[in-house]
Amino acid sequence: MRTLPVGDRALLVEVSSGEEAQALHAELVRRRAEGSLSVREIVPAARTVLLDGLTDPARLAAELTASEVPPAPSRAREVIELPVRYDGPDLADVAAHWGVSCREVARIHSGTEFTVAFCGFAPGFGYLTGLPARYDVPRRATPRTAVPAGSVALAGPYTGVYPRSSPGGWQLIGTTDAVLWDHARVPAALLSPGTRVRFVGAA
Repeated sequence: MRTLPVGDRALLVEVSSGEEAQALHAELVRRRAEGSLSVREIVPAARTVLLDGLTDPARLAAELTASEVPPAPSRAREVIELPVRYDGPDLADVAAHWGVSCREVARIHSGTEFTVAFCGFAPGFGYLTGLPARYDVPRRATPRTAVPAGSVALAGPYTGVYPRSSPGGWQLIGTTDAVLWDHARVPAALLSPGTRVRFVGAA
């Protein structure tokens, strides 16, 4: 674990894996809930957690580096189900990369329970983990200038859903009509770190 000061009131904590980042995020959220940590924002990423609004970042940095972070607890939260049509233009390429049929890609993907590791890129975009490492896929060699909203995509170890049309280089395997970001909804984002997600195949 490595800590880096960010301005006068923030701290960036670097760890060695996504699993460690999720565990650290869960522990910091728990401490804030019980009142032992005063912080305005806790923002997880792939292998970092940013804490903003600290009164004494140096003291917390010393405490974190001297302590052992427990594994992230199992989530009791309800699973969000996202209907998906496995009709993406890169489905055949992903099937070839996995060495299976397109139907098997859909079965494997829809049979996996995912967890939102962190959010970013665009409002409402969650980086979902859950697929075994053997199903990692590379990004496209040439990104698309416009990926349609609702596209279900893979890149590296992650699954994601594009909440709106935007450029992107992920492999598109399907489509969902779920609304990932709605500013009139509270909260606006359907997915947040720690959310459990399943994709349900639709006709």
